[in-house]
Amino acid sequence: MDGLNQEQIKAHLMLTNPEFRDLYDQHHIYDERLVALEAKDRLSYDEQMEETRLKKLKLHAKDRMRAIMADHLHLAPVN
Repeated sequence: MDGLNQEQIKAHLMLTNPEFRDLYDQHHIYDERLVALEAKDRLSYDEQMEETRLKKLKLHAKDRMRAIMADHLHLAPVN
């Protein structure tokens, strides 16, 4: 997947695939919360645990989005 093609696939999936759209939204929410946590000078124990959990969830969402994109590319008709 080259960069332009990848962006086209993402745009198409955002419009047509509810799971992809939900994963994208979740990924964005996790990222925003991580940015807020990383802006703090110190994290409490609970915040450290939340940061670790959010990083895992964010990675899982990204991996699933990539899998959906790969499936879409594999199933797309070849011109």
